[in-house]
Amino acid sequence: MIENPSPKRTELSELGEFGLIRHLTSDVKITNSSTIKGIGDDASVLDNGELLTLVSTDLLVEGVHFDLSFTPLKHLGYKAAVVNFSDIAAMNGTPKQLFVGLSVSNRFPLEALEELYDGIKLACEKYHVDLAGGDTTSSRSGLFLALTVTGTVEKGKAVYRSTAKENDLICVSGDLGSAYLGLLLLEREKQVFLADPNMQPDLEGNDYILERQLKPEARMDIIEKLGKSAILPTSMIDISDGLASEILHICNDSKLGCRIYEEKIPVDMAAANTAAEFNIQPITAAMNGGEDYELLFTISQSDFEKISTISDISVIGHITDENSGCFLVSNDGVLVEIKAQGFDHMR
Repeated sequence: MIENPSPKRTELSELGEFGLIRHLTSDVKITNSSTIKGIGDDASVLDNGELLTLVSTDLLVEGVHFDLSFTPLKHLGYKAAVVNFSDIAAMNGTPKQLFVGLSVSNRFPLEALEELYDGIKLACEKYHVDLAGGDTTSSRSGLFLALTVTGTVEKGKAVYRSTAKENDLICVSGDLGSAYLGLLLLEREKQVFLADPNMQPDLEGNDYILERQLKPEARMDIIEKLGKSAILPTSMIDISDGLASEILHICNDSKLGCRIYEEKIPVDMAAANTAAEFNIQPITAAMNGGEDYELLFTISQSDFEKISTISDISVIGHITDENSGCFLVSNDGVLVEIKAQGFDHMR
C-alpha cells in the first residue's frame, strides 16, 4: 500500500501579515452592487444611498499587540477604540459607531473590565462615536479584543490608497517615531524591573513619547482642516506600521514610485533625544517604528499653496512613475531603497 505523501506545510511567517491577507482573499469576488470597496484598504466602503458607509475591524491580542505589564487597562481601551477611528479618518470619513468583542480569562476581575471599558467610553465620548454593541465570551488565557467601527463619508469624497497620481506631493501629519521610542522606553524599564523588582521605573521627562505610545489620537482634526481648505487628498492611509510600510502600500496599490526626503520627515525633539539614548537614528524610528497613527496622504501640486497654510502638516516628497522605484533621499543625497521593516504580526 502506497502512503499519501505528507501535505505541504507553508509557514505563515513566509508570507507575513499582508501576504497572508492577499493569499487568502485573492479569489474573493464582489457580488453585491452596494459593496464599493472590499478588502485592501483601511476600511471597506458600502453604498447605503445618500452617504457611503465605512467599516473597519481590528483584532488585539494580549502578548502580541499589547503588554499589560506596562499598559494600563484604561489606556488600552482608549487606544483600541482610537486606532479604529483612525482607519475611518484615513478614508476621509467620520466614525459613528463602535462594536466591541471581548474574550477574557478568569484572571481578570470585574473591576479590571470596568477600567478597560472606561477607556473605550472615554474615546467614544471624545470622538462623538456611539458604543453600539458587541459580544463577550470566556478565554482560556489572556485578553482578546475585536473591534469594529462604522463611519460615513460623502459620495465622491472617499479616499483610497490606490488613487495617487504621478507628481503628487506626499504629506504627513504630526511627527513620526515617537510612539515606537515610547515603546522602547517602556520595554527597557520592564527589563530593569524584572532584573530587580526593587527598582522603580525611570520615566521622568518622557511624557510626550509615552503618551504617543499609550494614548494615541485619531487625526480627525486634520480631516476637518483639509475639508475647510477644500483639499481632497488623492490617496491616504494612516501610519500604523511605520512610514516605510505605508508609503509602499500607496505606491504599490497605485502602481507608482516615490521620493521622500529625510530632512523633511518630522521628528519631535523628545523622540530624537530618546533615539540617541538607544543609539538608533531618529529616521529609523520614523520609517519603521509604527503606531504613530498619523495620516500619510498625497495631494495634487495645485493644492500646495493651500496645504502650506495648514499647521501640523509636512510635505515630505513626491510621487514618481513606477519604474523609478521607491526611495528615501538621505540628508547627504544618497538614494536608499524603501523596504517595509515595521512590525509584522505574522513574523
